[in-house]
Amino acid sequence: MSNNQFKKGELYSFITGKASTAIARRLQKKFNTSGLHLTIEQWSVLYHLWKQDGISQQELCNATYRDKPSITRLVDNLEKLTLVKRVASETDRRINRIYLTKQGQKLEEETMLLADETLNEALLSVPADKVDVCKEVLQIVYDNLVNSNE
Repeated sequence: MSNNQFKKGELYSFITGKASTAIARRLQKKFNTSGLHLTIEQWSVLYHLWKQDGISQQELCNATYRDKPSITRLVDNLEKLTLVKRVASETDRRINRIYLTKQGQKLEEETMLLADETLNEALLSVPADKVDVCKEVLQIVYDNLVNSNE
């Protein structure tokens, strides 16, 4: 039996992530207003490097759910901005590890404050217990799709 409680047409809006898109747009606006010449996509790569510096481009693909050409383009642009540098792996020259530069490290605090501010605005009138339920449901949806054999 289906557990789909969406009316016809609602599912597409849900899947496209209207809320996620709205949050990303707001955060991008905050970056622009603050004079940060950084896209949300670039920021997402930096975010994962702040969590674990020196990971490979493939690990960045996995972490950000982007394909190799997209990550290559993003890393190229971040290198041009002198926020990251590529270093060939000592054990396998085919693998590039991506490291933050000092300039890339310096962006963490400011951008994370803007991200926190944006999420606080997005969740302003949402009760904490509803946020917990939402996180739980979205994790289940993700797990169902990632862990399925189909």
